[in-house]
Amino acid sequence: MHGEAAGTWLPKVIFGWDPLWVSSILFVATYVVIITERVNRAIVSLLGAGAMIFAGILNQQTAIRGIDFNTLGLLTGMMVIVAVTRRCGVFQYVAIWSAKKVDARPWGILLMLSMVTALFSSFLDNVTTVLLIAPVTLLITEELGVHPYPFLFSEILFSNIGGTATLIGDPPNIMIGSAAHLSFVDFLLNLTPVVLIIMAATLVPIYLFYGRKLRATEEARQRVLKFDEREAITDPRLLKQSLAVLSLVILGFVLAHILHVEPATVAMFGAALLLLLDNWTRKSEDQSRNVHHAFSEVEWVTIFFFVGLFIVVHGIDRAGVLTIMAHEVLALTGGSMAVTAMTVMWVSAVASSIVDNIPFVATMIPLIKSMAPSFGGTHQLLPLWWSLALGACLGGNGSIIGASANLIVAGFSERAGYPIRFIPFLLQAFPLMLLSVAIASAYVYARYLM
Repeated sequence: MHGEAAGTWLPKVIFGWDPLWVSSILFVATYVVIITERVNRAIVSLLGAGAMIFAGILNQQTAIRGIDFNTLGLLTGMMVIVAVTRRCGVFQYVAIWSAKKVDARPWGILLMLSMVTALFSSFLDNVTTVLLIAPVTLLITEELGVHPYPFLFSEILFSNIGGTATLIGDPPNIMIGSAAHLSFVDFLLNLTPVVLIIMAATLVPIYLFYGRKLRATEEARQRVLKFDEREAITDPRLLKQSLAVLSLVILGFVLAHILHVEPATVAMFGAALLLLLDNWTRKSEDQSRNVHHAFSEVEWVTIFFFVGLFIVVHGIDRAGVLTIMAHEVLALTGGSMAVTAMTVMWVSAVASSIVDNIPFVATMIPLIKSMAPSFGGTHQLLPLWWSLALGACLGGNGSIIGASANLIVAGFSERAGYPIRFIPFLLQAFPLMLLSVAIASAYVYARYLM
């Protein structure tokens, strides 16, 4: 290691400028350009990270210490597992099977596809889930002769609600779990109960708005019932291997605390095991091609976006900006845990409905950590972590740009000739988002703050 060690590094800003101001300007400039979406967000975050180093806020060693490799490892491992698993057709199989189980009745199909979306989103990433469920939905609704909007609208909501339930369901939860040392079981015990309540509450207005009006002719229903879900399975051997590895990975997440391993280790080991099983019988050339394809499916833009973002946020943290902000927040909330938790949740929800929740959560994590001394230690911060997770994940339902999954579904719908417009979606989704956050607020208050 050259120069000063990471732990002893102090900002040495060019021209002797104030580190607080320089880091704040770089941070705001980075976020403004990310929000405008004029330049790819990975490019912007990496440029912001480089600027933090060249300006003297961080050195390279300090910058690397700001990167959460547990988050990156967990994301990458799960992306590889999903990339291999999706080839066997299991997602399409479950969607068609679900539609037939409810006798191809429109409201029943909407209900089942919403549940399937929520379930898959809680154990995989919600973008992959909607990528696979939305095309099947469009196929089924076309055969039924009904408008696909209510189905896609509900799937958007349930992909974000379902992703809220577990450690691996949504990137903000992965970041929070890694930073706060919260396990898969912690998320399951603390967030899944309220997510089930929110799912039930969300279905009521969806039924009143759409469900009771959905009708399909007997002929159309018979067309859907003739679908053969077995034809969706393209590789039965890979299906068995994928389900076995996914089961082991989830078991690994549950036992991670007992085994003293991080979730990233479990996910990366599971990815390597699935790649081994998938390539065991292939020739060397086919193995190289197959592994290269699996790795190419990893969303590297997201991974490098995280790398740059972690460094940018670490820059303002080292400069002392987040400590000052934490004191200001505590002054505004009067040092009350209840008021602070509710503020974190509602600000997170509204902000996440407008902008990408990943940069927001990346900033909030060190901010909340810096509040620990005021609240009596890190173990007292749990209500704030759950508030942040609930607000950031549920807030994605507030608008069509609130989450990546929303935009994926909108893209499919537009290509099928049914564009999802910003304002109509906002008018229907935002109140439902507020409803879900109100339920989450009551839950957090009753369980952790009374």
